[in-house]
Amino acid sequence: MKNWIEAARLRTLPLSLSGIILGGMLAKWKGNFDGIIFGLSCLTTILFQVLSNFANDYGDGTKGTDNEHRIGPVRSIQSGAISREAMLKGIIFTILLSLISAVSLLWYAFIPDHLNEFFIFTGLGIACILAAIFYTMGKNPYGYMGLGDIFVFIFFGLVSVLGSEFLYTKTFSWDSLLPASATGLFSVAVLNLNNMRDMESDKISNKKTLALRIGFRNAKYYQLVLMNLPFILCLIFLLIHKDRFMVQMENLSSLKPFLFFILFIPTTMLRRKILYTSEPVKLDLYMRPTALLALFFAVLFGMGLSL
Repeated sequence: MKNWIEAARLRTLPLSLSGIILGGMLAKWKGNFDGIIFGLSCLTTILFQVLSNFANDYGDGTKGTDNEHRIGPVRSIQSGAISREAMLKGIIFTILLSLISAVSLLWYAFIPDHLNEFFIFTGLGIACILAAIFYTMGKNPYGYMGLGDIFVFIFFGLVSVLGSEFLYTKTFSWDSLLPASATGLFSVAVLNLNNMRDMESDKISNKKTLALRIGFRNAKYYQLVLMNLPFILCLIFLLIHKDRFMVQMENLSSLKPFLFFILFIPTTMLRRKILYTSEPVKLDLYMRPTALLALFFAVLFGMGLSL
């Protein structure tokens, strides 16, 4: 059981929940919230993330990407703690759990009044499962072609925030693309940091991530954009809706939506450390802080609106 818990990589779960939390808070801000939908959304997201971690362990372990040159934590197949056959069975079992959780969520949210939406989101759930599996598994995994950044932006940002908000409101708002994109960019920042750290081992294994394609120096500049742009996007969102919450500028309560700017200083400090890091191995120190910043950013921005 300890080996399976380690393979699930529980430290990655907060990042995956950030979009779900923000989507729920956006819905609450718009006057729509349901605790059951929120709970089932979190459960489904956790299962999707665990599935992705199992599949990543299996794919990289099978292809030999997880080897002695890898800098991060030792993976389960790499260490021999879990066999390939057992991991494959674990992946299948997690797929079944994910499907049960996802269908339960969609049934509660859409049946009986929104049948079309139920089938559309069922297809979207299947797409999430496939994206989790084929990041590193299969003959042509998209993670090995430098497409991981795009898929993380779509599923951890757009799908996570906009999809979860739709479960409550049953409507789509174009302005929500701004905070959804901000969440997606922060998630890509975590992935890019991971890929910069693993550039040497990925090069040996022919895993052509975007970081490897553009080089270590350019990847660090790319990281700065990923960590700066979310603040700008959310500020634009607030300016669009300034008449809704800024009744009187002298009223301090009108400043609550800007609560997320508290993170600008620690984010700036972290960006500076990443920029001046010359050895990829040292970037591992900044993985967890970046993931936590992504989570706190989503929570503080959502709280600023919903409060």
